[in-house]
Amino acid sequence: MKKIQLITAILVSLFIYGVVIERDTLVGFARNLATPGDPAPVGKYDNTTEEPLNTRVDAPRVDPAVSVVAVHSVAAEVQSGLVLRGQTEAARRVEVRSEGAGRVVSEPLRKGASVYAGQVLCHLDTGTLDAQLAEARARQSEAEASANTATQLAERGFGPENSAIAALAGLESAKANVQRVERMIEQLDIRAPFDGLLESDTAELGSLLQPGAPCATVIALDEIKLVGFVPELDVPNLEVGQQAGAEFLSGQQVLGRVTFISRSADPLTRTFRLEVRIPNPGLTIREGQTVQIAIAYAGERAHLLPENVLTLDDEGTLGVRIAQDDVAKFVPVQIIRDAENGFWLSGLPEQVDVIIVGQEYVTDGRAITVTLQDAP
Repeated sequence: MKKIQLITAILVSLFIYGVVIERDTLVGFARNLATPGDPAPVGKYDNTTEEPLNTRVDAPRVDPAVSVVAVHSVAAEVQSGLVLRGQTEAARRVEVRSEGAGRVVSEPLRKGASVYAGQVLCHLDTGTLDAQLAEARARQSEAEASANTATQLAERGFGPENSAIAALAGLESAKANVQRVERMIEQLDIRAPFDGLLESDTAELGSLLQPGAPCATVIALDEIKLVGFVPELDVPNLEVGQQAGAEFLSGQQVLGRVTFISRSADPLTRTFRLEVRIPNPGLTIREGQTVQIAIAYAGERAHLLPENVLTLDDEGTLGVRIAQDDVAKFVPVQIIRDAENGFWLSGLPEQVDVIIVGQEYVTDGRAITVTLQDAP
């Protein structure tokens, strides 16, 4: 190996040793070269303050007051409530069915026709029932004569008492048979159960109806049910008898009262059925119309404030910042309902100065300079 190569290898080795192994020593040496002079000894006094350099304490930093704009708000009575989308239903709906069997011999009534309670909708052919009734009445007459004879003989002692009792039992059986046939004949006239309208045609002439077969559908529209479904959170605010208003797509507005709140929730939507009844004297409201139902809750004191006052604290709680004794303070609020120019908020004092400009730049306890603005 040549001497120059050996010297180069030694120098490189020394350089790497110094950089890697003796790094801290070299860094300290470089700092001493950059800042010549000995450091001040512990307890040595500064020439200007006459205080030990190692005992000097800086004064606490005071943040300047932040300029904000606030509005003086006074709480007002506000009505809150629930608005539901629903539909109308007939107050009463019945599918009138046949109790007996027979062929329809009456002319059909067309749907939309008005009917009254007890009106015959379908009349079935009597068939042999008239003959059965005549036979039953004849047997009743025969049983009456036999019962009278047996009773008189038993009273005079010419006949056994058991024969009189059997004759009376035969008479009661004959009467029951007459009533049964008469009831079967009555069932041939299928009548309307209440005043209303026909929602379907009655059974056609010549149709054969069996027990349970439909004759017609009758609905009553003199009173209408408004049906909606209430979310679970709103159910505690409702009660039967509460006043409710409604508006149809046509703009017609009506008033009624809550008549039913379901005790069991719909298994799919987890909502509760609500019914409001309203009068419909002119039958202008039809079944199945879309309606918007509004139910008012009890009045509550709240503040009407613009949307931009709402903010969140470090925990994500919704609230506003107020000015109190020239200090900012966070107050949680609840939104009752919205309005055209802001929100109605509860949870604030009766009178309060709410920061509307600069609330995002202050925290609780921060000193502020307040400029009041007229309330909206």
